[in-house]
Amino acid sequence: MLTVLDSGDANFDRDLARLLQRGDRAGADAAALEAEVAGIIRAVRERGDAALVEFTARFDHRDISRAAQLEVPRATLDAAVEALESESAESAALADALRAAAARITQFHELEAEQLRRDWRFDAPDGTRLGQRVTALQRVGVYVPGGQAAYPSSALMTVIPAKVAGVDEVIMTVPAPRGELGSAVLAAAKLAGVDRVFTVGGAQAVAALAYSTAKVPGVDKIVGPGGRHVTEAKRQVFGKVGIDMLAGPSEVAVVCDAAADPDWVAMDLFAQAEHDRHAQAVAITDSAAMAAAIRDSAARLLPQMARREIIAQALAEHGAIITVADLEQAVAVANRIAPEHLELMVARPRALIGKVRHAGAIFAGAHSAEVLGDYCAGPNHVLPTAGAARFASPLGVADFRKTSNLLEVSCAGAAEMAKIAAALARAEGLDAHARAAEYRLGGDGGGDGGHGAGDADSA
Repeated sequence: MLTVLDSGDANFDRDLARLLQRGDRAGADAAALEAEVAGIIRAVRERGDAALVEFTARFDHRDISRAAQLEVPRATLDAAVEALESESAESAALADALRAAAARITQFHELEAEQLRRDWRFDAPDGTRLGQRVTALQRVGVYVPGGQAAYPSSALMTVIPAKVAGVDEVIMTVPAPRGELGSAVLAAAKLAGVDRVFTVGGAQAVAALAYSTAKVPGVDKIVGPGGRHVTEAKRQVFGKVGIDMLAGPSEVAVVCDAAADPDWVAMDLFAQAEHDRHAQAVAITDSAAMAAAIRDSAARLLPQMARREIIAQALAEHGAIITVADLEQAVAVANRIAPEHLELMVARPRALIGKVRHAGAIFAGAHSAEVLGDYCAGPNHVLPTAGAARFASPLGVADFRKTSNLLEVSCAGAAEMAKIAAALARAEGLDAHARAAEYRLGGDGGGDGGHGAGDADSA
């Protein structure tokens, strides 16, 4: 079920590279997928709401006739929370869990927001003022998956940081196959502070958010995970709108030493593998005995799993146990993988954190189960996959804010900089650029170089 790779083998580098092949793990024909999604986007751009109604009926098997039926009324969102609280003891417990998770996620992102640099300025001796303005995006769209399962946690993780960042309006889209959408997702959206919710999914939802229809407003940025059609649609609309990332199948790498509990390691591998057959779960250990114990635990525990067929296929196709010489090499291998989730299930995890360079999220210590990060620890669970942790970061407040550079040049500053700018402009063959700079030489332009009366401290 789990392949064992040994870093000491002559072919280790080749075998690891093969394991980490991150082409289209879903096995889709990329050209066919691209063409299909392009057709959906084109239809939504040309026919707007009519195309949304058509695709919703075709893909989600819903009998609707008007686009107005796609929007969830505010009263329904309010009722979703009340329904969870009153339906049963189990649903009331779920409502409590959603509130607790929302509180922790909000707290984390509020702390994150405090660390992000706000407006700042630098006043040079010549009177020039430089700096940046930090502003929130005006309207964003969050995509919450809802095909084979409901994901209230994704509603919390995408809406909350946007609201903490100060986004004016957050639009959520979520598919409702056969018209079914559980109270949990709607309650999570309500608790997170969503502004509007539309029950439309797939590439058509992305197209509507990017280009707008009569019913669905266009947004400035689209965030949130989805299937391959959603990911391809985000790729195609990028440029018209911003996107967070191109998410792939879920991943975990567990670095563990001889003192780790092999059952805990196996179950954490299962927790990722049960997402779908394309998920990747890898254990890395400096103990051959631990490697054997993990395999034994996995074989013993697998029959107990409700999604054992999916887990078995994911582990067989994309899973592995890698043995290494020591924990320093274990982290080096993890950095090569650049996993979405990295667990350090070792006796002294803090000693390794400083050596980790590439990971979407780091879970330090045996009790820091990745699944806690999925739901309620606080940090965001929308993370870079497929090796993108080498250059990308988790979804957060920064994704919903942007900066504008601020230049307020004084007369003295312009006189000095104009010479430099003119020289560079002429080197590039741009005469108008040079002359525009030289106009600032020796003249005040009829003003005070930007520092008008009463404006000196307003930037």
